Amino acid sequence: MLLNEFWRYPAVEAAGNFSVVVLCLILSMVIFEIVTKYKNWVEIKKGNVAVALATGGKILGVCNIFRYSIEKHNSLVEMMGWGLIGFILLIFAYVLFEFMTPTFKVDEEIEKDNRSVGFISFTISVGLSFVIGASIS
Repeated sequence: MLLNEFWRYPAVEAAGNFSVVVLCLILSMVIFEIVTKYKNWVEIKKGNVAVALATGGKILGVCNIFRYSIEKHNSLVEMMGWGLIGFILLIFAYVLFEFMTPTFKVDEEIEKDNRSVGFISFTISVGLSFVIGASIS
């Protein structure tokens, strides 16, 4: 009984949510590294601002989705499950962005440090994370 009460302390619950979301964020960044044609962290180290914007938007988007999931779901499993669904929708949005721009390839433009495309990618990730978050609530 005492152990069950331990997990209900707000500080313990917050630490648990934080830990799980950080692990999910790391996993999502690995998946985005696979999905994009360029190497995010190599490009960022070289000073590619467009990649930094696009990657920052993905990080902010994933964190925002999990924020909604934490706020609306009572169990860790529910929070992770809905967060995963939200993340899959965010990947879908990224693929859709590439599809909706037939005159150029988003990944190639971002790799070439086209900051306008990087900023639009940032905005799409963050903006749609609000819609996704509200949908999974």
